[in-house]
Amino acid sequence: MNEVLLGMPGSWAVSNHEAVDHYTTKIGGLPDWPFPILSVKLDLLECNGCGSNLCLIAQVYAPISTGALTLEERVIYVFSCLTPHCESPVWRAIRVQKISSIVEQITPEVEGVNVPNSSCSISNKDLQDNSEESDDDIDLEELGRALFEAATLTSKCKKQNIEVPKIKNSRNPSHIDQPTRSIDTRIPVMPCFYIYTQKEKLSKRVSPESSKHRLLSMEESENDLKDDSNEETYEEESYEYDKALNADRTYLKFKKRMDLYPEQCFRYSYGGMPLLASKETGEFGNCRLCGGERHYEMQLMPPLIYFLHEAADEQQRLSLEKFNWMTLLVYTCSKSCDQSKGRFGSEEWVVAEEAVIVEHE
Repeated sequence: MNEVLLGMPGSWAVSNHEAVDHYTTKIGGLPDWPFPILSVKLDLLECNGCGSNLCLIAQVYAPISTGALTLEERVIYVFSCLTPHCESPVWRAIRVQKISSIVEQITPEVEGVNVPNSSCSISNKDLQDNSEESDDDIDLEELGRALFEAATLTSKCKKQNIEVPKIKNSRNPSHIDQPTRSIDTRIPVMPCFYIYTQKEKLSKRVSPESSKHRLLSMEESENDLKDDSNEETYEEESYEYDKALNADRTYLKFKKRMDLYPEQCFRYSYGGMPLLASKETGEFGNCRLCGGERHYEMQLMPPLIYFLHEAADEQQRLSLEKFNWMTLLVYTCSKSCDQSKGRFGSEEWVVAEEAVIVEHE
């Protein structure tokens, strides 16, 4: 099983426009490009629907160190359109890497998101099969508890039944005392905070309450619904109850992993297995540059929304209302290819658009 690194919230940036460098992993703010921004295809940073500039949601320094390939200069950027009136669900992941950093021998690791050795590709069927055969054995007692909890779960990610502590200012980015860059009011920006990583350690927890008690509580909740005299309220609560009954092992595993680390803003496992919230997932296709298969690399998690809301102003909160997802899965070229048509600048940087799969509530 591949190692999973969790992106945990560190300190808030002094300014949302604070400039650091591309070795820094962060949420929000403005992208820190390793080369002049004019080298990037501008259409990659614009919404296909409304034409507005996209907003940076995550910047993840993601070097690769495998038996056959080492890439030290490599970053994943995740953007979204936050224009309130735009109905296009635009999410864009951009992989940026330096050609000259490709070597045959493994070199010392650079501080950042270190990735495990892997070069496998994964199909949708593999994802579902692995979800059924994971190391997290789920018993009926646990399923009963999850179903009961799901019955009262609110419909918005930011209001999920997950207790998320406030960000502590105990950790700083690896590059501090950086100047604030010039402000371009045409480019939207979200509150910025820095990320540190830690390995996910799984533990099996046994509930002291029996599944019989939980299922009985669900039955009592159903009876309460039937006694409700307000027809509209009955229909709404009945709908939520039906949703709870449809909760499956996939969602149960998702919630269990969330509960273990309720602050996790993203999960990273190069070539590993995603943590799905639903069995139904979209097609991530092949690499647009080389035509090779893509594989899972990382995903954004619901606490990210909570933390952005914590520091957002009124306009930013309005934009965040568009965030009704459970998780965002990022799939990248399994070869991390360097095709010439993706190169930019004198140092030969590759800029490639990768796949984003959105799993809604």
